[in-house]
Amino acid sequence: MDFGDALNKALREEMRRDPRVFCIGEDIVLGVPFGVTKGLCEEFGPERVLNAPISEAAIVGSAMGAAMTGLVPVVDMHFADFVTCAMDEVANQIAKSRYMFGGQIDCPITLRMPYGIGRSGGGHHSNSVEAWFVNIPGLKLCIPSTPADAYGLLTTAIRDPDPVLVFEHRGLYRVTGEVGDAETLVPLGSADVKRPGRDVTVIATARMVHESLAAARRLAEDGIEVEVVDPRSLVPLDRATLADSVRRTHRVVIAEEGPMRGSTGAWLAWVIMEECFDDLDAPIARVAGPNVPIPFSPPLEAFATPKAEDVEAAVRQVVK
Repeated sequence: MDFGDALNKALREEMRRDPRVFCIGEDIVLGVPFGVTKGLCEEFGPERVLNAPISEAAIVGSAMGAAMTGLVPVVDMHFADFVTCAMDEVANQIAKSRYMFGGQIDCPITLRMPYGIGRSGGGHHSNSVEAWFVNIPGLKLCIPSTPADAYGLLTTAIRDPDPVLVFEHRGLYRVTGEVGDAETLVPLGSADVKRPGRDVTVIATARMVHESLAAARRLAEDGIEVEVVDPRSLVPLDRATLADSVRRTHRVVIAEEGPMRGSTGAWLAWVIMEECFDDLDAPIARVAGPNVPIPFSPPLEAFATPKAEDVEAAVRQVVK
């Protein structure tokens, strides 16, 4: 099953399981733009698969009201970049709802956040924005890299009583893999070792997990065994699994697609410093995008995209 179909499976099963679950977004009846909601309206009807006006503030605001009064909305943000149009609703309202009401209400809202570089989306459709939301208390964030994780994390997010943002890299929608049944959930705060190794830990998210695995295969030809660890959720973060890996390998590379400055990778590097400073045999290396808007031009877009070659170079730097 591919990544997009795994997300569709999670939505369909949760809507069958719980009649309070509904989807809302722009053109989602047709499954636009990535096909994740395709076919849901035919099964559940327009009362539970709602096409919304092009107003992210209205979409998130109405979903918050629905969540606070007993429903379970899943918001399709179309492109995560456009969450800026609903930033007050996300950062000031849903994130603070439990605190501001003294813990008396749940706000079980899931925001599906398609993001990432690819297909010449240009500066308005290609951003990695997850770092913005790591900085906002009250939000949970997950970032799957495989179909199984996409299915398990989205299912967990929908069942969570608090707001959860699910970051779906749009370059992964056609990646295929095995997907389990309805009880194959992935708890938030559970990292996964995608490849065991003894020499270097590479902590990577979303598309960069696949780039890191490709780099690891090449490095293995030279006798360098890379352990690839996927945090899967950023808030809550599985510090224990990350730290356990670094304590065994003593070297770490952090790989992400977003800009280097002020990123989740910078925060993860600090977590490793807190947990494992005395275990490190080399400085932490980082792979990330440049601090520029993502270009529309295909050659420039490719130049601005972190790749397996960048991970490989960073690993060689820390083992030399």
